[in-house]
Amino acid sequence: MSHQLPEHPDWLWRTPDPKRSYDVVIVGAGGHGLATAYYLARNHGITNVAVLERGWLAGGNMARNTTIIRSNYLCEESAALYEHALKLWEVLPQELEYDFLFSQRGVLNLAHTLQDVREGTRRVNANRLGGVDAEWLDTDQVRAFCPIVNTSPDVRHPVLGATLQPRAGIAKHDHVAWALARRADEYGVDLIQGCEVTGFLREGDRVVGVRTNRGPIGAGRVALAAAGHTSVLADLAGLRLPLQSHPLQALVSELLEPVHPTVVMSNHVHVYVSQAHKGELVMGAGVDAYNGYGQRGSFHLIEHQMAAALELFPIFARAHVLRTWGGIVDVTPDASPIIGPTPVENLYLNCGWGTGGFKATPSSGWVYAHTIATGEPHPLAAPFALERFTTGALIDEHGAAAVAH
Repeated sequence: MSHQLPEHPDWLWRTPDPKRSYDVVIVGAGGHGLATAYYLARNHGITNVAVLERGWLAGGNMARNTTIIRSNYLCEESAALYEHALKLWEVLPQELEYDFLFSQRGVLNLAHTLQDVREGTRRVNANRLGGVDAEWLDTDQVRAFCPIVNTSPDVRHPVLGATLQPRAGIAKHDHVAWALARRADEYGVDLIQGCEVTGFLREGDRVVGVRTNRGPIGAGRVALAAAGHTSVLADLAGLRLPLQSHPLQALVSELLEPVHPTVVMSNHVHVYVSQAHKGELVMGAGVDAYNGYGQRGSFHLIEHQMAAALELFPIFARAHVLRTWGGIVDVTPDASPIIGPTPVENLYLNCGWGTGGFKATPSSGWVYAHTIATGEPHPLAAPFALERFTTGALIDEHGAAAVAH
């Protein structure tokens, strides 16, 4: 598959031809691949690294998400990993010397039923025990924090309260990718676009490199970070993964004056809404039910999320939809990621993030780089090993949170 690459300003990062071999080859130049390369160099001094991207840098899910950042997951393992990410988000703009518009405006998770209230208060208590900031707001407090939410009791799904994580928020996804890419390039990492991996070089049971449309590239270790296409790549290595790929779509409105002060999520009516820095409303919902690799979704899901958004925000009734798009998310049976080595020697996995990949970007790169560099799982990544699907030690965020945006 050929890709027409856009014009590239050389002052951002180099556009080198691939060398014959590297210490580490990372497949996928999205947020997780770029963060892994950055932390391999920064934390471990490993700079003979190539990041291969079949299209253009950060042109996949990194450019096709709704940019929500939070760490208020219920399972201890998930909350620890995402809280590590949130702490890194808080220092990265200064560290990378790049303002990627990280805005800690808070995230509200609305409760519409008594079961929602029970689940929400349980999660608040669990988060507090784990050192994650969390509050429970009653209906009046929700109205005060986000005045445009419809808190009338005379609606089909009344707002009975909400969880609030004050430190959560949003960031500008493109800028995050550019900041990581620029720093990785300064360390000497080769960012190679238009380079599709078509197979693996093997010596017995070991992977020793990759085959690409630009020739073979040797590697001491190969690290997959290709999101929805990870299972396709793993198949080329003879490895079947417990992943399903689904379209996940979102939409934005026309530009509006600032009106929405936070991020509001509702699992019950299934929509989440924020307002981007430029002014457009950003809305998303759940994955399309079917499996697929198309970066688009189905109309009925867009219709459903717009109806849900209008129930929560009647003020949006006359806003116009500007565009819709879709990403390709890879989902595991327990809605938690897979991070670590594989049964194929020298081949590593970072996949299965489902709808929660963007918020994990820095922590994912940190723990993945550690695992690749040392050969041993980072303590935060150890629970997310592939082996949990044979041992039964699942991290069931499906059951815990219903939606993992």
